[in-house]
Amino acid sequence: MPDTFVVSSALSFAWPDDTPVFEDLSFSVPGGRTGLVAPNGAGKTTLLRLIAGELTPTGGSVAVDGVLGYLPQDLPLTGTPAVAEILGIAPVLAALAAVESGDTDAEHFTTIGNEWDIEERTRAQLDRLGLGELSFTRRLQTLSGGQIVALGLAAQLLRRPDVLLLDEPTNNLDLDARHRLYDVLADWNGCLLLVSHDRELLDRMDRIAELDGGELRYYGGTFTEYEASVRSEREVAEKNIRSAEQEVKREKREKQQARERSARRSNNAARNVSNAGLPKILAGARKRRAQESAGKSNETHTARVDAAKSRLDSAERALRAEQTIALELPDTDVPAGRTVFVGEGMRIRFEQREIFAGDGANLSIRGPERIALTGPNGAGKSTLLRIISGESTPDSGEIKRAEGRVAYLSQRLDLLDQERTVAENLATFAPTMPRPERMNLLARFLFRGDRAHLPVHTLSGGERLRATLACVLFAEPAPQLLLLDEPTNNLDLQTVAQLEAALNSYQGAFIAVTHDPHFLAKTQITRHLTLKNGHLKESTPT
Repeated sequence: MPDTFVVSSALSFAWPDDTPVFEDLSFSVPGGRTGLVAPNGAGKTTLLRLIAGELTPTGGSVAVDGVLGYLPQDLPLTGTPAVAEILGIAPVLAALAAVESGDTDAEHFTTIGNEWDIEERTRAQLDRLGLGELSFTRRLQTLSGGQIVALGLAAQLLRRPDVLLLDEPTNNLDLDARHRLYDVLADWNGCLLLVSHDRELLDRMDRIAELDGGELRYYGGTFTEYEASVRSEREVAEKNIRSAEQEVKREKREKQQARERSARRSNNAARNVSNAGLPKILAGARKRRAQESAGKSNETHTARVDAAKSRLDSAERALRAEQTIALELPDTDVPAGRTVFVGEGMRIRFEQREIFAGDGANLSIRGPERIALTGPNGAGKSTLLRIISGESTPDSGEIKRAEGRVAYLSQRLDLLDQERTVAENLATFAPTMPRPERMNLLARFLFRGDRAHLPVHTLSGGERLRATLACVLFAEPAPQLLLLDEPTNNLDLQTVAQLEAALNSYQGAFIAVTHDPHFLAKTQITRHLTLKNGHLKESTPT
């Protein structure tokens, strides 16, 4: 087994508009489990895509030793491919079926190769990821986001990779599915490089790689240990800055005092020369020596001030830049007695599968309720949100919605025009908002300067979610009801904290579908609903 599986040498990459992402980035990735962390937009996903060969470097190189598996964060959540096609085993299954029926065409045996046990091996892999009951003929569009993520991981594991790249692998996974993923990765013997904002997953890593300022730095140990190291580094950096600031002040003060002393000596010398009646040539020589001495003293103190300023600059550069969004939701006041939504006997079917059991699902939302909707992957939570928003219509049942806008943040993040810029998308959603106000709003969402004028398709997953949040939350008119489907997917931890604070000050109603217990604990939930086995029930928080 090699010591290093991924080697990057002077790797550089820029987008077609010449926006640089990396310049001369060199690193290697050893065996074992490595967690890659950085703020949204720092280039984590871009780096994985470069390693996977999806993007071509503009300079330098990156090489992988062995078979590569790559699970991107932007998996397709809609479409008609069957499970067997997604897993990449459809041709082999077809060839096996042909041989079993008596067809001895040599092409079938070539297709099968050494994969005679593919069905058994696939079933075992799906079982490990909680997808054992999934039919090979089931269509993608009938699966939940969590099932699609687990299915994508199964497809990569079936390739028996030596190097596995995972980009936000716990997105949309329920708690049981997350723990199954943890167990699978605990048994991993090759090289794993993953991007995640899942603390529990990152705490299972052998090391943390931090992408910051165009450099990759390694920290041995878990994410918790990495955070402790970062805090220590920050404390030292802040102490060094304070010390350097004091040094600059001291050197400036001493420089000024030296000037004042020199000026006093010069004045005294001039008076003494005049009183002594020295010849002009001797008096001039003394004056020149005094001036030269003052000049040298000034140069010395100037150099010391410049050196102190240089040390201050170095100390400030060592301090990590912490960018956080400044998120305040629009003023929306929903009276306590107002009925926002009522659905009775809601039933809907996908292919041959009925989502809501029995007489259908019943749900009423009144006043500024803060609802947590939980349940296992595939239970129909996203389907229910689409019905509430009006995006989907139930096959039967009665629906009533109050006047006012319903803002729906889909986990598909397909709301924005991918070819238009972030600023252009916001102008479409909030056409009466003055342009300066729109640009200020985007700056608060960390789209400053040229970042606001990037096409949406060039953004990272976290940036795309921030852009979608800005458009959904500030579209006109202000929303009376927010529907948030996995709102913390792809967001760094600082941005999640800002979203939690904003929701706590929001005066409208919202429903949050999330598998992040920390997020629910921080958002002052007033009502808990669970959707399981087709039944929507009131529940108590766990």
